[in-house]
Amino acid sequence: MTGPLIVLAAGGTGGHVFPAEALAAELAARGCWLALFTDRRGGALGGRLDEIDTYRIRAGGIAGKSSVDRLMSTAEIGLGTMQAWQLLKQLGPAAVVGFGGYASVPTMMAATFAGTQTAIHEQNAVLGRANRLLAGRVDRIATAFEEVRPVPAGAEAKVVRTGMPVRPMIGAARDRVYPPLDGDSPLNLLVFGGSQGAHVFSQVVPQALGMLDPRFKDRLRVVQQCREEDIAVVRGQYGSLGINADLGPFFDDIPERYAAAHLVICRSGASTIAELTAIGRPAIMVPYPHAVDDHQAFNAHALDDVGGGWLMPETSFAADALAARLDSLFSLPKLLEKAAAAAKAAGSPDAVAALADMVMGMVPGNGDAEPRRAAA
Repeated sequence: MTGPLIVLAAGGTGGHVFPAEALAAELAARGCWLALFTDRRGGALGGRLDEIDTYRIRAGGIAGKSSVDRLMSTAEIGLGTMQAWQLLKQLGPAAVVGFGGYASVPTMMAATFAGTQTAIHEQNAVLGRANRLLAGRVDRIATAFEEVRPVPAGAEAKVVRTGMPVRPMIGAARDRVYPPLDGDSPLNLLVFGGSQGAHVFSQVVPQALGMLDPRFKDRLRVVQQCREEDIAVVRGQYGSLGINADLGPFFDDIPERYAAAHLVICRSGASTIAELTAIGRPAIMVPYPHAVDDHQAFNAHALDDVGGGWLMPETSFAADALAARLDSLFSLPKLLEKAAAAAKAAGSPDAVAALADMVMGMVPGNGDAEPRRAAA
């Protein structure tokens, strides 16, 4: 590679890793040389990130820890910052981009101390604690949502809404039209929530579907993610109700499942919201109540506010309440179609290109070009 070196700082959950992976592929296609700084927990991160030079940096989480553990984590962050500073000095990158999470903190701190051009990407509608710590220090703050809180005073001018990159297989399904709905067509319901959502959905959703008006229940086609230990019980419930259900702990063809769905029931993590808006499917969103800083609730509010879905707190996520909501929505197919269109309009199909434009504009010699902003 003869292009500039861009260092990516990422690790932890998919919400941090997916946009880093997408940006890595885009920057590589533009001729950049790439390096990944991540933590020492090991394991492959996936896709393009497994193909680039990787450096393991000491780091430690602080949120939710005891006083002793916080002191130990702070020491780890300090040691990791020194380690990252030495590596950055050797490598001499043109820019360093962080994707949140404690794994990114030492590298981003070191980059700001070294005077390197820096940016962070925030996937949620609330700045994560790591990004909140870094926001006042970095040169650019890329966001997935139009409004993100809390941005430190004086840092507002750094904010650029680039959107949230999605996996290529999700982006490829954006042109799939919303399935037609009439009085006789199947009602396709997709239910998923990852390890933190699948169990409560397994408890509530089958009960709720059993309470539906028969004219809707008889047309249901359910695809539901379940934990392995729940599948037998949930399958038995659907069987006794006479509801057609496809259950599994994981679906390899999730873009197809999204595309076929008339309605989705899900959590509201950053990746999920990005996928819903990339393809354009309405959702009942049940935010994970223990998410740090309640960021999933803010994510869900953002989509609810533009008419792309409906927020339903877990405290209200009871079978009778869900059944009433579903009866109402299924009786209004035009409302579902309108919500699908609103969700799609909220998406950012050019998110990875916009993020790459922002990064390339920071490279010395590129004139700090005005970055592309995602369409609102």
